[in-house]
This record gives sequence, C-alpha cells and structure tokens, in this order.
Amino acid sequence: ICCLVSPITSGTQRKPKSLPPLDPEVLSVFMPPFISRDDTQVMNAGNSLNKSKRRSFRKKKERPKVENVKSLNVEQKAPDTEDITVPKDIDLLGLPQLCFPGGLYITSESKEDHIHFLVFTDVCGNRTYGAVAQYYQPLQDGCISLNGQAHRESAQPGKMPVCFVPFAVCVISRYPYFNALKDCLSCLLVQLRPLQDLDVEEHIKEFSAKLFLIPSPPPGPLHLVFNMKPLQIIIPSREDPDSPIIDLDLHLPLLCFRPEQVLQIMTCILTEQKIVFFSSDWALLTLVAECFMLYLHPLQWQHTFVPLLSRQMLDFVMAPTSFLMGCHTDHFEEVSMEIEDLVLINIDNGDIAHSKMAEEEPEIPDVPAQAAEAFIKRVESLQLHYDLELCHLRASTDLGELQMRRRAWQQKLNTEVQQTALQLIVNIFREVKDHLNYEHRVFNSEEFLKTRAIGDQPFYRKVLETYMFHSFLKARLNRKMDAFARMDLSTQTEEDRFNLMFHTPRRLTMEKMASKRFNPQYVVSRRMVISMPDLQEIRLPEAPTRKSSLRKLEAGVGKGRMNICRVFPVSVAVRMPSKSTSTFKIPEIHFPLIFQCVHSYYTDFYNHLSKAINTLPPDNSALLARYFYLRGLISLMQGKLLNALSDFQNLDKTDLRIFPTDLVRKIVETMAPAERLQADRKPELKKLISRVMENQREVMKIDDHVKNFELPKTHMQLDDFVKRIQESGIVKDIDTIHRLFDALTVGHQKQIDPETFRDFYNYWKETEAEAQEVNLPPTVIQHLDKNECVYKLSSSVKTNYGVGKIALTQKRLFLLTEGGRPGYAQIAAFRDIEDVKSTTVAFLLLRIPTLRIKTLSKKEVFEANLKTECDLWYLIVKEMWAGKKMADDHKDPQYIQQALTNVLLMDAVVGALQSSKTIYAASKLSYFDRMKNEVPMMVPKTTSETLKHKINPSAGETFPQAIDVLLYTPGHLDPSERPGNAHPKLWCALSEGKAVVFDASTWSIQQHCFKMGRSKLTCMIMVEQSQVWIGSQDSNIYIINTHSMSCNKQLNDHRSDVTDIVVDKKSGIPSEAYSSSLDGAVIAWNISTLKVNRVFQLPCQNLTSIKLHNDQLWCCTGSCILVVSTHEFQLQLKIEHHLKDVCSHFLCFQLFPEVFYLNLWASYSGSSDLYIWNTKDFSSPPQKIHLQDCSEITCMIRVKAQMWVGSSARLQGKSKGKIYVVSAEKKTVEKELVGHADTVRALCSAEDRYVLSGSGREEGKIAIWKAE
Repeated sequence: ICCLVSPITSGTQRKPKSLPPLDPEVLSVFMPPFISRDDTQVMNAGNSLNKSKRRSFRKKKERPKVENVKSLNVEQKAPDTEDITVPKDIDLLGLPQLCFPGGLYITSESKEDHIHFLVFTDVCGNRTYGAVAQYYQPLQDGCISLNGQAHRESAQPGKMPVCFVPFAVCVISRYPYFNALKDCLSCLLVQLRPLQDLDVEEHIKEFSAKLFLIPSPPPGPLHLVFNMKPLQIIIPSREDPDSPIIDLDLHLPLLCFRPEQVLQIMTCILTEQKIVFFSSDWALLTLVAECFMLYLHPLQWQHTFVPLLSRQMLDFVMAPTSFLMGCHTDHFEEVSMEIEDLVLINIDNGDIAHSKMAEEEPEIPDVPAQAAEAFIKRVESLQLHYDLELCHLRASTDLGELQMRRRAWQQKLNTEVQQTALQLIVNIFREVKDHLNYEHRVFNSEEFLKTRAIGDQPFYRKVLETYMFHSFLKARLNRKMDAFARMDLSTQTEEDRFNLMFHTPRRLTMEKMASKRFNPQYVVSRRMVISMPDLQEIRLPEAPTRKSSLRKLEAGVGKGRMNICRVFPVSVAVRMPSKSTSTFKIPEIHFPLIFQCVHSYYTDFYNHLSKAINTLPPDNSALLARYFYLRGLISLMQGKLLNALSDFQNLDKTDLRIFPTDLVRKIVETMAPAERLQADRKPELKKLISRVMENQREVMKIDDHVKNFELPKTHMQLDDFVKRIQESGIVKDIDTIHRLFDALTVGHQKQIDPETFRDFYNYWKETEAEAQEVNLPPTVIQHLDKNECVYKLSSSVKTNYGVGKIALTQKRLFLLTEGGRPGYAQIAAFRDIEDVKSTTVAFLLLRIPTLRIKTLSKKEVFEANLKTECDLWYLIVKEMWAGKKMADDHKDPQYIQQALTNVLLMDAVVGALQSSKTIYAASKLSYFDRMKNEVPMMVPKTTSETLKHKINPSAGETFPQAIDVLLYTPGHLDPSERPGNAHPKLWCALSEGKAVVFDASTWSIQQHCFKMGRSKLTCMIMVEQSQVWIGSQDSNIYIINTHSMSCNKQLNDHRSDVTDIVVDKKSGIPSEAYSSSLDGAVIAWNISTLKVNRVFQLPCQNLTSIKLHNDQLWCCTGSCILVVSTHEFQLQLKIEHHLKDVCSHFLCFQLFPEVFYLNLWASYSGSSDLYIWNTKDFSSPPQKIHLQDCSEITCMIRVKAQMWVGSSARLQGKSKGKIYVVSAEKKTVEKELVGHADTVRALCSAEDRYVLSGSGREEGKIAIWKAE
C-alpha cells in the first residue's frame, strides 16, 4: 500500500513564517488490485492508471473534513469517496501524524529529503511495517486549497519560490524490508523532483504497482533483485522459516551504546519494563528498537511496541502495562517529569535513566556475569566501522559495485552480531531445560533459582515472571528446534551429551571442585576421532552432573552455602559457519500497466525461473527449492493452479521446510471442480492434496500450557504419586517410583499424604544442597577420578582407619579423616568388595552397631562404629556393590546410576519417615541387592567376553522404547563442518517416528530426538555421505542431511508402508537407490536428483525386504522370494517356501557370496531353524541349521565370514533376546550370546569390527559386541 500525505488548511494565501503547524492529511491511497482483465477493454496507454476504481482512493475536492476518512476504516460508504477498501489494520486517521511526527511546517527554505520508519501492531500482535519519505516541493505564488491539493504554476525564469511545501510518501508492507524500502523511496524521490502535480500521482501509482508485483522471497539462501532506477534493490530472505527477516544494520545499537549499556537495555526488555527510547533522528528510533527485538530472538516481546510516537501521541506513555515506545528528544523533560517508572534511553548520547517521579529508582538487575563477560569480549572484537574495511580496497568507480561491496560487509557483520546476541541468550537460559519435565509440562522455577549464583538471582527472579519467558518455556517443552535449540546443541560439551544419557542427582565432580579452587575456567577434553573407537579405551563418566550457573563460585549466606556454577571460556567466540547466498534478478516491469503488460511480466518471470531450474545442478537442492517456490507463486498469479501445485509438490524433494501448507490448502479449497478432477488424475497431486487436507483435519490443538512445580495438597494414590515425583525431577523411571511408593507407605494405607510427600521432597533437596557444600582438600581430590562425585557423607565416626566421615562416590567408599589436616583413606572400590556385614561390638556395657567391609585387595577388614546410621549404610553399600557388579557383568554403566538413585532414595526415605520401620521401608528400594539374592544373574562367559558395552537410547524417558532399526555411519573429515560432525554416528529408530543419534566415538547422545511423522520407522540407510534415508510405515522416505542434522526432504511416491531401501554402488560410487513397499512396489531413484527412474510392481504383495546383488534385486514376500533384474525389472527367478506348514512365511533373509556361488540364508515365521540354499541349484533341498532355545528368528546380518542372527528365545521360562553367531563356512553355531532381556529387533555392523543389537520395549537397550 502506498499513501501520499500533504498539508490541509484554509485557502487564504499567507507567508510561510506566519503559518502555524498544519494538519497533514492523506491525499491518495494506492493499493491492489491495480489491474484486472476487464481493464483491457476500457484502458488505453495514456490514462491506464487514472481510470481504475480498484487501485486507488483519491480525495474529492468537495470533501469537507479529514474526519470523514475514518469512514473508510469501518467500511461505510461515503458519498464523496470512491469505492475503495482500505485494510482494517491501517488507520488513515493516525497515519498522517506518523508521517510527520514532529509536525508539518511550510518553510521558506528547502530541506533535505528525510526517511523514517513505522511499525503498526494489531490486537493479535501481528506487525505491519512502513517507510516514510518526506520531501519538499517549491510553490511560486501558490496557495493551499481546501482539499489539500497544492497547485503550482510553471516556474518563471528568475523568480524565486515563495515557500516549500512538505509531502510524504508512505509505503506499507507486511515485511520489515527497511533497507529495501528506503532504497525504493530514494529512487522515487529522484524521479518525483521534475514532475508536475498530476504527474506525481501517476508516478506514485506506477511505483506502488511495481512494488506490488515483486514477490517476497521464501526463507533460505536466495535474495531477489529488481531494478528501480538508478539503484538495484535487494529483497533479502529470512535464513530459515523460524528466523526473522533482517534488512537493517544490526550493529547500530553497538555504535550508540557501550556493550555494558546494550546489556542493560536487553535486561530492561527481558524484565518487561516500561521503556521509552529518545532520539533527535526519527529513523533511529525504529531501527534501534527493531535491532533490540532481533537481539532477543527467538524470545519475543509480547507487549505494546510503538517505536515512533508523534507529538500528538505522547499520552501513550501513560499506559499501565509494559511497553516499548520511542519519541523525539524534545519531549524528554516532559515525559521524564510527568510519568514515573519509565526507563528512559537516549540514543543520541547513550544515557540510560529513570523517570524522576519514581519514589525509589527501580533497580535493573545485571545480566548473569559470565554470560555478560563473554558478550562484551565478542562485541569488542567486532569490526563495526566500514571505513576501516575500505582502507586496503581500491576505490570503486561503479555505483553498483559500491552498493554490493557495502551490502556484503553489512551482511557478514549482521551475521556476527546475530550470533553474538544469540550466544548471550543461550548462555543465559541454557540450563532451563535441566529443570523441565516434558511429560507433564512442568518447570521447577524454585529449584532453577537455587542453582543460580547469588549475584545472578535478582535477574532470573524478574525474568522468570515475564510473558516472554513463559512463551520461551512453551517452545522448550514443545522441543522446538529453533535458533536457540540449534546453537545450544552445536555448543554442547561432551559432558552435556552424557547428561542426556544419565539422569543423576546433581553433585559436584572432582574436576569442578578442583577448578573452583584453582582455575575459574575448565575445559572438558574431547576425543576427536574419525574411525570407530576401540571400546576398551572408552571410559564413560559414571556420574556426569548437572551444570548450575554461568557465574563463578560465590559464597552464600547463612550456612555458608556455595552455588556451584557452570563456567565457559569467554575468550573463545563461537563462530558459526557463514552461509552463502545467491540472488535472482526479477525481469523488468513494463508500463503502462495494462493487463497485457502484467501478463508479459509474469510470463517472463516464469521463463526466467524455468531456465534457472533447468541449468542448476541437481545437488543444489536448496536453490532449486526456492526457484520451485517462486515459480509456484507466479503460476498461482497467472491462475494456473495445477502448475502451482506441481511446483509446491517438488518442495518435498528439495526443501520440505518451506512448503506453504496454508497456501496450498487455500488453493485446493478454491479450485473449480474440473481442475480438482484434473489434479486427482495425477497420483502425486492427489497424494499432496490428501496429505494437506488430512493434516488440517488431524491438526490437534497443541498443549502449550506450562505449570510451575507445586507440592501436592491432597492425598495421592499410586498414579498421582508417579506424576508428582516425575514433575519434581527427582526420578522418572516408573518402576523405581513404584518401589518408592511401597517404601513410603510401609505400615499404612496405600496412599501418601501431602505431609509425607513434603518431608520426603524437602529432605531430598536439602541433601542435594548440602552435597554442594562439600569442599574436599586437594590432597583428597588427587586420589579421585575427575568425574567422581561425593553423593553421601556419614557423620563423624570411629573406625579402625581412624576418626572421620565415610564418603560415598559412584566408584568407591573412602574415609575423610579428621585431625589437623583432612586426609584420604581408601575403604573399598565397589567392584573389589567381597563381603559386607552389619554387626555389633562390645563397648563397656553397650553393643555398638558396626559396619564391616571385606575387600579382595586387603586382608584387613574395615570396621566403622556407625551407631544409628549402621543399618542404612549397610543397605547402601550392599546396593552399590550389587549395582556395580551388574554394571560390570552387563557392560552397562546405567546400572550403577540406577543403584546411586536407589541409595539416595533410601536415604531420603529414612530421613523423611523417622519411624521404627524406616530401615524396612528403605529396603524396598534395594533393587539390585534383592535381584542378586533372589535370582543370581550369571552372565555366560562367551557373552561376557564378546559384549563390550551397552547404551540406552530411551534415557530420560519414563519407560523404555523398542528399537526398530539401527544404522552405523562412518566418520569423515570436512573442513567446513564442526569436528563433532566428522565423528562416526549410530542412528537408532524408536517408536512413533522418533530417532536418536549417538556419537559413535564416545557413545554419547549427539541428537536427542528427530521426529519424522508419527508412524513406525522401518529402515535406514546412508545413501551417500551427506544423506541418510529413513523409510516409514506412513509410506514416506525421510531424507536427513547429515551436515545440518535436519530432515528437510521426503520422497512420497510409495502408496504403502516403505519396507526396505538398498543402494547400488557402481565402482564404489552411489548411483541408484531402490526402495520397496508392502504393496509390492519397487522404485528406482536417481540419488542426485531424487527423481524416479523406474517403477516395478511385483505380482504379489507383502513385500518385506529387498537385497541387491550383481544387478539383481532379491525381493522377500510372505510366500516366496522373487529375483528381478535392476535394469528392466524383469522377473528372473521365483523361490517358493518349502515348509508344509501353510501358515508359515518368509520372515527375513540374507545373501552370502561364496567363492564360486551365492548362498541364500532365510528364516520362517515361528521357526527356530535357518535354511541355506545354494542359488545355483534350487532343486536340492536347503541345508538346515537348528538354533537351540530359539523361538523365532527376527533379523540377521552378514559380518565377515559369519552370519549374526537375532532372535526371541525362552531361557529359564523367561523371554530373552539371543544372538547366534553362525560360521558361513562350517554352517555351525560358533557363539550363543544372551545380552538382552527382550527380543532382538535390529542388528547392524560397524566397520565389521563391532556388531550392534537393539531389543524390544521390555528392555529397549543397544548392546555393542566385538566381531571376530
């Protein structure tokens, strides 16, 4: 929309100096549609823009008052106006004041053209943006008429103009293209100067129509360029769909304020103060305010945002709620003296003050110190002055080159400023996620505040109460992968990743304790390996602890409590790789603007895009997607809806993130029946329409509530207790909570009263806080591993090692001896314990309870007179001993974490109940000790020797999830990537379309959760180094970009469950991929273009898997295995199953090439036998290998000269997962491995050095086996 604004007054002619400020008024409004097909009959070249009543509203001469403009906004038909609809969110009554915010004056001297910017916000918070250009036109003996029109006579030679009349052109856009609109208006002003009155309006109409025909680019690396003589105008795109458009100089606030002041202003915004910016430059008000909004992204200001107030709008600053406004410095004294509780920010001199009527100056808390220090250092390292950049460059003689050079520098600086601000936000709020419960959408604000440094708490206390933070919490609980989440993920340390795997109570590691004492910064060492690791070298930290704060240690008050804080290096700037961008030149728009010209423009635009699509390499999918998107828009403007749908459908294979779902839905809803019928005849469009319309029906209201944790006020049954404990963050595992419920209800009705829950919760939190106070001397720390934590200390007791306190870590017991200097005495490592006894010793007439611990490495038995603590310590040591043995036997460090949780729960139960049955109650939590005593869990020797490690992809979930598919991808070096991306990865598909990715060099979680639809994932394969394809039961193939670790493409040509994918590698180079679906369809894909090469429909259904060998596809269906050629998909062989049981069917198969022939290994449903055919002689019966204790074979994989076979088995009456290692040469079982407590669901090989197996939902773990 474009508006022309000018003064209105009486018709008397007066000298400029005697005129008071005049009232500005909208003279004309130019808005779409500017042209229609009907216009071709009535328009001619000379007056094409004058006749159309659709395009503009022009004030009539007889229009008496400006107030009547208001009738346009309420859509009342005024007799003196044309039939024009003005958008409801544009207030024509208030717009003139904003176009001349300082007032409108006729001057005796010409003034320089001036541009400033506006922001309009509707009641829903949606923003519209405006750019206003003020310019002055000379009058020679002219006058201002009643209708506001300035009539000028031709300039006479030698005659000076009497006065200069200000005009304003305002362009209103849905998008914040500040620089682009400024450039456009600058070009317009140059063209308006020589024009007469009527010609001015003609030109502005053409200008408006031209801007209307320029599309907004989709998110991504493509900017649009068009010619607006004499400049080339660039319309920038946003970086991704969740990012804001940035078309201004982000470093402006850094030129106006010191870094410390920038932090102060950001704090004011984060704490939602009443903020008023002041400047003598109207343009700066909006630009600086917008910059601060962008600094906070992805946090969003939720309150009133009016960065520019005219002098008539000053009473807005009396609003009772939070706001951010801006006004001229001339009004500084008036505002500051009359209104209290305002934060006054002077952009011109960099001052920050408070309004003087406030009784007490409101305190602006400091940004957390460590985050602030990092921000300041990064800001000081930025090059903010373009002149310094020019020093070494040659002088440019071309305006276009000057423009492009300046833009390139600004874009690079904007990226650096954006990353600096984002890193600040991440550093401030990174640890919020540690206090969230995703299942019940609870944030424990009280516990979060306790973990903050004392000096940082005022800041967090204020921020946590804001609407802005509440919205931020919603996004975190929804696991939104926005800019915050991406940077948080990319800057995670190895310790952060381990924390995702182990839910362990917060304690201080020895490394942090030492760093606290000696070094304010610590660096977690990382293994930067490319190949698969030797698992014997990997030492997982057994107790990674939760981070606390960004600030260094500060002594607390009262009991001397210390807040232990996360420290991060401030000297290292987190530099994100800059993303390259491309530009696309929009064709020229020819005038006069009749239908044929517009049609010609769209045709040229379409042809230019088609040419770009055809010449672009297929691997440049990012640009292809943008071209398809734009071509779809142009087809839509041409009325070619089927073409538009086809181009939008191509986004599935190029970049799914920019698919315009709402737009496509509107297209479908408005299609004529004939067009809809045509669309339904094309399978790909029919599926697209079905998907979009189904999504609309299935869209469920997102549960975006956020609860703050509160202690219960009523009695709790088991289910409610489980929910409350999970919300508290103490423990998530449901089985453990059930045991805790039994412990707390010993001797009572099976419900828990609020007082018992409160006592238990408070004791747990107090113990956690006291553990933070433990401050071991260096002589003790040096005896412990850097990742060890002290979880419990006894009271001071007498032992045969001396007097001291018994300390419990996740690895050992030691005595913290007392005396002149605290010392260290090793009691026992848990794996070395031989026996534990609770007994009594005689002292005078008393029997003192004593704990005795016998170890394998010492002859001397440790004795401690623990008195009343003896029974509890006896339970604790036995549970840790049993847990450590289980962890060592099963190579699963999670057992020791669970044992730790059990003993701490025992401690809290004893502390909370304070009754005679407390020890019995605590014994309910002795899970591993009871397992050891009731059912001795002996791991077979072969299993123990072959099993190297276990990991849990369901860590942090409330219950285990079945592992459906496993994929190992080798590491590779790419200089453009972060080192962590070069590591080998393990991909694990869980239920409901979720996938977890592990760093296979350390077995830490790299990406916690990908979400691909809501259906079960069925297969995964690395098609090429940058692509992982994942098949799903929803009939789609999802494509993961391994560089960005994001899913932005999908293939949807299948009509049924995708069951398998294989890749054809000619000379080691991936050339073609084949995918199969349950309905018997096989599709051959071009890997680089993602186009379908060939499709083949098998004569039977229930196609479950395919294998590729020597240009032949072996396809397994329920009743047979079919062999087809890959070139023409001709059926070459059919292998019928030979069992007499008609109910059985082929379950899985593998091909095993021998020296002179190919063997086919297969299994049947419900059978415990392996069948092996020689493919050269199917007339002979297959060789059979019986697998002992096997119920059914579920999966198999070839590794070197062995076949690893996964199964479900029955051992000692219980269902187990068993793996059989079969020699391909001898056709005998070499090993039987019992490593899972549920069916083996998936197998994969890692460089033929290791085999990884995943189990069903009863266990939900991954075992890593050594392949020999």
